[in-house]
Amino acid sequence: MNHSVIIKSFPNGISVYLDAEAPYEEIAEEVRVKFTESAKFFKDARMAVSFEGRELSEAEERKLIAIITECSNLQVMCIVGKDDVKNQVYVKALKQSERHEEEHYAQFFRGNLKEHEVLETDRSIIIIGDVYPGCAVSSPKDIIILGGLYGEAYAGAGGDDGHYVVALEMLPEKLKIGDVRYRAEKKKRSSRNKLHPRIAYVKSDRIVMESITKELLREIQ
Repeated sequence: MNHSVIIKSFPNGISVYLDAEAPYEEIAEEVRVKFTESAKFFKDARMAVSFEGRELSEAEERKLIAIITECSNLQVMCIVGKDDVKNQVYVKALKQSERHEEEHYAQFFRGNLKEHEVLETDRSIIIIGDVYPGCAVSSPKDIIILGGLYGEAYAGAGGDDGHYVVALEMLPEKLKIGDVRYRAEKKKRSSRNKLHPRIAYVKSDRIVMESITKELLREIQ
């Protein structure tokens, strides 16, 4: 097979140089071979791809991308050129993808928070355990406690009140979502009721706590 396909890397992506004179089917087959051979090198990297050297139709581009993802674990984030202006598009696309993944990725913590412990995270947090009085958990996104919330919780710590706190038993000392504060009455915190899953979220500029139902979850979403 001739060298009708050459793969080169540059910051934030890879360029696939295609022979302008070679038949498209020959190009497609060599792309299959080249990316099969380099699958271990790319692993599951996330990159933007630039096709250089010849004009491709949208259908031809789609076919080459399908071959690349089929023959390797490379995740193609976008298709652009490699000049300085378009290289900025590479960076922006990759960063947007990373942010999207972070938004949908939650950190897990297994155990109880006690003895004035404080847990802070930069993602949503799922706690498998209890948050005892005098302890606090803070997240710029959502907080889910598979146990009891008896201490403090701060969701939307960056000031975004579109987040929520969920607990199987919710009797917090203090609760804050975005810039909206909620203080539990001492009478309510003095005794623990039986297990009663609830969700706290902001509605009409105040924090409300309600029992979790399918209808409520759909409303919040």
